[in-house]
Amino acid sequence: MLGSIWDDVKQQFSYGNMIIRLIIVNVSIFLIINLMKVFLHHGGAPDNWYDRILGWFKISSNPLEILTHPWSVVTHMFMHEGFWHILWNMLFLYWFGRILGDLLGDKRILPIYVLGGLAGALAFFVSVNLLPYGAAGTHTALGASAGIMAIVVAAGMIAPDYSLRLILLGDVKLKYIVVAVIVLDLIGTAGDINTGGHFAHLGGALMGYIFISQLQSGRDLSEPLNNFFDRIVNFFRSVNEPALRPKRKGPKVVHRNEDKIKNHHQRGKTGHRSDRSKSVDGSHQDKLDAILDKIKKEGYDSLSEAEKEFLFNASKK
Repeated sequence: MLGSIWDDVKQQFSYGNMIIRLIIVNVSIFLIINLMKVFLHHGGAPDNWYDRILGWFKISSNPLEILTHPWSVVTHMFMHEGFWHILWNMLFLYWFGRILGDLLGDKRILPIYVLGGLAGALAFFVSVNLLPYGAAGTHTALGASAGIMAIVVAAGMIAPDYSLRLILLGDVKLKYIVVAVIVLDLIGTAGDINTGGHFAHLGGALMGYIFISQLQSGRDLSEPLNNFFDRIVNFFRSVNEPALRPKRKGPKVVHRNEDKIKNHHQRGKTGHRSDRSKSVDGSHQDKLDAILDKIKKEGYDSLSEAEKEFLFNASKK
């Protein structure tokens, strides 16, 4: 049974979209953290062992700890301890991430998530060190909430009139849900419970707003991160792939002048095809930009069926 479950998880991670992959990573780390807590507790280890291990990966308000644990700036955004914490985070990630992925493409989900998490970490660090609530001592934070807030706000900006069916409330437009979540976090910053976390959420929300604003202005903030991720993936692929065998030396072939002339004409034809391809790509991008502008002004529901189908096909590229 466990083998079958493991095969299903590997298949979903390999062939699922980025939302499914992020959920798998977050849930897997959640299980590891809580199983570690169980084994350390029943194994007779001191209680502070669990806190020490977890402290290596949580974001801290202490600058020295960040310098000695720089990876925590990234690792904290994939960690959860409590069941309700991860449940609501993963539900929001699935609901809003699915909408955003359909409209902007799967390749932009991870960059928005990571940028939101980094913005949340910065907001947490600054607020703890500059505001009175942080005077009590060193604070730590963990969770995907800031990255997910970036996705929530981004989805709300792209499709403000898209409706979600909520229990007891019925159909509610995305823009009202986004505003309600942001207002709750603003109110939370005035309380004594998870104050730094609420500031982190607002930092992630601000990054979602900045990302979409820049995208609508023609600047895609996901490109540098995607290029970085691609280099990492290609590096590990090159390590895992077997070394290419040296090719045998074959007989020399002397081409006649007719062959050179033929190749010259072929290159000329290829160049014309390339020019036509660039023209087609340009018109495709113009149409996509026009549809995104229409969504921004009039909402997703204002699109025709043809425009929705075009947008859906474009998101797969």
